[in-house]
Amino acid sequence: MASSRLDPNPPLSTLIFPVAGIAFYGVVTALGLGKSFSGTAADLAVAIGLVPVLFGAVFAAVHHAEMIAHRTGEPFGTLVLTMAVTVMEVALIASALLADEPNPTLARDTIFAVVMIVVNGLVGLCILLGGLKHREQSFRVTGANAYLAVLIPLAALSLVLPNHTFTAPGGAYSTSQLAYVAAATLAIYASFLYTQTIRNREYFAVVIDDDEAADKAHTPSNRATMISSVFLILALAAVILMSKTFTAAVEFSLDRLAAPKALAGVIVALLILLPEFTAAIKAARADKMQKSLNLALGSACATIGLTIPAVAVVSVLYGARLELGLDEKDTVILLVTVAVALLTFGTGRTNILYGLIHLVLFATYGFLILAP
Repeated sequence: MASSRLDPNPPLSTLIFPVAGIAFYGVVTALGLGKSFSGTAADLAVAIGLVPVLFGAVFAAVHHAEMIAHRTGEPFGTLVLTMAVTVMEVALIASALLADEPNPTLARDTIFAVVMIVVNGLVGLCILLGGLKHREQSFRVTGANAYLAVLIPLAALSLVLPNHTFTAPGGAYSTSQLAYVAAATLAIYASFLYTQTIRNREYFAVVIDDDEAADKAHTPSNRATMISSVFLILALAAVILMSKTFTAAVEFSLDRLAAPKALAGVIVALLILLPEFTAAIKAARADKMQKSLNLALGSACATIGLTIPAVAVVSVLYGARLELGLDEKDTVILLVTVAVALLTFGTGRTNILYGLIHLVLFATYGFLILAP
């Protein structure tokens, strides 16, 4: 998860957007809007107002989670950050699963988009920009291998295996299978979290410069932590409340544009991952590839490792159909991505070639969404 320079006085925007999000939901609900979209002027106004408020609430939630994480330290700090992101993602996916016209593939599309955006898009961009500036960059192979050891089975259990089971048709798991996969996914991520934060921290260690050392030495006060706790809850509440309107607006827009439904998963993934992008790219340009990989791959592991169990619970409790299996085209892209990632992270050094290859794979993923 991202770790930014912390200020004991939080930016005003991180205090405004959580409240604005809740107020926006209240006004829209009072006017009877946001439940469905039909292209009216009122719908357009809701959509235009929703986007900046929702994005602001997401960034505010991540900021306040970082403040609390800085205060609590590890391993609780990582848990605070991952849980905050997971709550937001699950709210968006659950709103689509439980809508009047449910979208049973949004979880699959979002998880696949997370893997493609992080492993090909973000990592490729970090390696390319870092390589252009520093020629070659190094990182800890043990740490990178740990991330891949988690991502590969999580992606396989979530996105590939459902197509090869027989109890439930159409790339879906039966209830018992879904419960098992949720438990297995959670066990894998819990093992990784224990390794990363307690047992083998040295696998992921980052060289800390003077500014970061000074930043770590400053612990937020009790007052600052309490303020962040309150506004984190408000920000998460705002995201949860606005999630149904957001997914309805996205799906209506895609229908009107005759765009592929898979783009909805890309939009949700970008919304959740955006707070990590700037920090990961900045670290790569500062010749801190290990930190960049920790931010990027750590986000992917947390997103998948906690989202699948949470969405599985929603699916079982409410009887919502959950289609997880990828089609053959996307399965091939996933397998190629895994193979290239194993080579990229196998030597402990990167250069622009690896970055360009990952970016081409990301472009291929995006192109085939638009031209399947």
